[in-house]
This record gives sequence, C-alpha cells and structure tokens, in this order.
Amino acid sequence: METQAFQKIYTKLNQITKATCSVQATGVGYDELATVSGRLAQVVKIIGDNVTLQIFAGTEGIGTDAEVIFFGKAPTLKVSDELGGRFFNAYGEPIDGGPEIEGEEVEIGGPSVNPVRRKQPSELIATGIAGIDLNNTLVTGQKIPFFADPDQPYNEVMAMVALRAQSDKIILGGMGLSNDDYLLYKNTFENAGVIDRIVSFVNTTEDPTVERLLVPNMALTAAEYFALEKHEKVLVLLTDMTLYCDALSIVSNRMDQIPSKDSMPGSLYSDLAKLYEKAVQFPDGGSITIIAVTTLSGGDITHAIPDNTGYITEGQLFLKRDTDIGKVIVDPFRSLSRLKQLVIGKKTRADHPQVMNTAVRLYADAANAKTKLENGFDLSDYDIRVLDFAKEYADKILAVDVNISTDEMLDRTWTLFQKYFTRAEIGIKDEFMNLYWKKG
Repeated sequence: METQAFQKIYTKLNQITKATCSVQATGVGYDELATVSGRLAQVVKIIGDNVTLQIFAGTEGIGTDAEVIFFGKAPTLKVSDELGGRFFNAYGEPIDGGPEIEGEEVEIGGPSVNPVRRKQPSELIATGIAGIDLNNTLVTGQKIPFFADPDQPYNEVMAMVALRAQSDKIILGGMGLSNDDYLLYKNTFENAGVIDRIVSFVNTTEDPTVERLLVPNMALTAAEYFALEKHEKVLVLLTDMTLYCDALSIVSNRMDQIPSKDSMPGSLYSDLAKLYEKAVQFPDGGSITIIAVTTLSGGDITHAIPDNTGYITEGQLFLKRDTDIGKVIVDPFRSLSRLKQLVIGKKTRADHPQVMNTAVRLYADAANAKTKLENGFDLSDYDIRVLDFAKEYADKILAVDVNISTDEMLDRTWTLFQKYFTRAEIGIKDEFMNLYWKKG
C-alpha cells in the first residue's frame, strides 16, 4: 500500500511478539491499517497511548526501531461488477494476473444489517444435492456450517455446491487452502464455464497465517455489494473456519489475553457472530446466504469452535462416507436445517415434507436392522427390505455426486417406496398417495 502525505510515522516499538508489536501513538483508531517496517499491519488493541498492531506477515526480522506508518483507515475493498470472475488475495489484490479493480472503495468488516431492515427468509436456494435440497433445504439469508473431518472431501463438495447452486453470485473465501485445493476450485470454475459469476478471496498455506483474518470480511463485503446494490441472490462459501479461528487464537495469545476453552480467545463467539450475522434476506430481493466449512478435530463436536458455531447458525450439515455404497453422503441423522420448514411444501412440491420424513424414518429403521445384523440377530422380511431400500436411497439420491432437481429427488424416492414397501408401511396421506403411488 502506498504511503501518503501527512501520515503519522513512529519509529520506536515498545514490545514485539511473533504476531504483534506495540507502539506509543495518538489519534489512532481500532482496525486502522499501518505498515511496520514495510509489512502490512492492523490495530487490534488500544490502551491509552499504547497501540498494539497485528502484523499479517509476522514480526521476524523487525527491530524496535522499525518505522510504523498509520494510514488513517481500516482495510478496504474496491467493489464493482469487475469483481466477477476474479481471484484475489486476503488484501483484495488480484492474484490471477488480471488488472486492478476500479470501483467504490468500501471499508470491510462493517456492522451487520439492522434487524428491522431484514425480511424473513422465504426463498429456496437449491444445490442439486439431495442431502441438502431434500432433507435439509437451504433458504436464502440462512447461515449454516458444514461440519467435516479433515480427511473428508469437503472442498470438493463446496465446489459442487458452487457449480450447482441456483444463485446469481458465488463468493468463495478460502482460508489456509492447500495449493491443490486452490487449483481444484480454480480449474473447476474455469472448466465449468461459470467463472463469471464467482468471486474468490484466497489465503493458501504458503501465505502468512494471520492474513486469514481478512478473508471472510473481504468475501462478505463483496457479497454485500452484489446483494444490496445489485439485488442479487449471493451464496458465500467459507472454508475452513477452523483455520480462521486458529489465526484468532494466535493473535490473542501473542497479546497475552487469557485463553478461553480449547485455547480459543474469549471473544470467539462475538468474532464468529460478526461474520455469520451478515447472512440476510433484503426486502427488495437481494440476499446473502452463508455455508461455512468447520473441520472437526477427531470428530469432537464439543470443541469451542463447532460449539460456538452451533449456537450462532441455523442448523448444521455433516458429511459421512457410506461404507455400503463407498460414496460420501450428507448424513441424514446428524444434519439439520432449522429454516427448511419455511420453504418445503411451499416453494417445493406439497408432498416434500411427508416424503422427506418417511424416507428418513425408513433410513433409521435400516440403521436398526443393521445393528441387529451386526449383533447376530435374525432379520425379518421388513428388516431386509429396509436395508435394501437404504442402500439404493443412499446411492441414487443421497450421494453428493448425484445432481438432480428437487422434483426428481421426490419422484425417485416415491419409486423406491413402491419398490420395497406396501402402502400401509409408507403411511403417507391419501391425497399424496393417490397422486404419486403408481397403480399396478
């Protein structure tokens, strides 16, 4: 970032840690940008005249006589239609070899939308993945995490969601991506010919860890531009929020703050809520929907990161490898969309709620039958049929590589009902049975 006339310059650091430094300064505000010995930094703490800055690239090699230059403003992003189809780093600078963006300069990390300006979410956002659209339907303006183990293909699933989601813009915020994952997203978007409706902000494992703290706010600032100014339906994909929280922890620890649960900062809940509460449905049609990957350490759902995330968001999605079919599915038992009742049966076919509930009930019966089988008990005819149903239901409908419309998901489920069960075993209302149960 270029220096300007009349900027405040200081040359005596009081304290240096691995990620932060402190300097005596006046007239400085929270979140203000600065450079410390030429490295970009941000004000994170002010006590009297003592100002603490987090240095994004680390403090290695910086001496106490380093030059600190304050810029008098928080991090910004230039927003315009030129953002479409471009890749940026955590500072909003192009990394795809394209030209600089021309547009209005907007500070990132602003407040979320006032509740009185929000509309109750009411529009379906389809992804083509049955584990989401059929059993955990997403609604525009919703915020929902994707809980996954580190070895699960969550980035592949997020790329699929980006390709299939019926939204006007997809904003990707990648934090701590490996180069393979970065190229996965880039090649997937380019090969599918959808690059023009995707905006990406990327921090890779080779970039400084603390830079990850800027990525979600960059992505959400771009999302706000398209949702508020262009009235577009925007889907924000954030991956991986666990690495974002690790960066928060690093800065917090370097500032000698007392750690909270699992070494996370005490402000973790509010730090996450500031991001997730940007999800909104505007009355004039624009919306921001957030799906955020949170990787679990050893599947521990009680860790501070998923624990706090669960309190803020409106449900959760779990990935699971179905060993019977050898494919990844969205786990129908552990996943939940708390807003789905706002659209299923209203924006989708009327039989959707009953078909969804019946299929999950039968899938649960199959899990019980599997337990009986594993413990050596005899299986009834019904047990054998629900096991066969569950296998085909997972393979032809729930697997994340199946891409079909919601109506086709319902039709396929009806076909499986009729293949394995009697009308009495299904137990769906007659008004729907008469419409969708084919007469033999």
